[in-house]
Amino acid sequence: MLPPSRFFPPVADADEEGFLAWSGDLSVAALVDAYTHGIFPWPCDRAHILWFALPVRSVLFLDRLQLPRSLRRELKKAPWTFSVNADFDAVIRQCAAVKRRGEQGTWITPKMIRAYRELHRAGGAWSFEAWDAAGRLVGGLYGVLLGRFFAGESMFHLVDGASKFALVNALDFLRRERQVEWVDTQVPSPLFERLGACCIGRDEYLQRLERALGDLKNDGEEDILPA
Repeated sequence: MLPPSRFFPPVADADEEGFLAWSGDLSVAALVDAYTHGIFPWPCDRAHILWFALPVRSVLFLDRLQLPRSLRRELKKAPWTFSVNADFDAVIRQCAAVKRRGEQGTWITPKMIRAYRELHRAGGAWSFEAWDAAGRLVGGLYGVLLGRFFAGESMFHLVDGASKFALVNALDFLRRERQVEWVDTQVPSPLFERLGACCIGRDEYLQRLERALGDLKNDGEEDILPA
């Protein structure tokens, strides 16, 4: 069983939409505590952060990853180079700048950028990049990696296909190099559904999260972040 949170109420207290709490704190310690208890942040305004523990979560099991034939052909012809943690700051800035259909503004506020930059410097937030032949960043994604648990946060592309190239290579890296067995995608999306993502309930999610975190302890970010 996961140890009690130092920052948040039990996730069972979340309402039917998954809302659990609000606060002004977006420190590394709060982020680590949240992700290791199945909780994630969402900005409300410049001062406050809403925290959610969804009753149903979208996840992608990497041993069930499905690459459509068209995507395989696309990736074989991809002219880009893949990297890990080469430019986290540029990736999160581009994710914040991208315009998404049906959304006004961005949830990746300056406060969120500062917080995830600090988490990256502490070793818990990672970026994955796609570069063109001229050395320009053309796509990428970032997320939170703790133990064998990875939560994808956001993606961007400046050239069609570049974010999918970065994503597929990131999933391969996480499986091979970090022994990650599944990825948290939070809510369903057409892309991840094409790749084989499915939804699981909160109880199953927390059980899998506990196993993915392994021996990590919740008594300080220094103890829980990967080496």
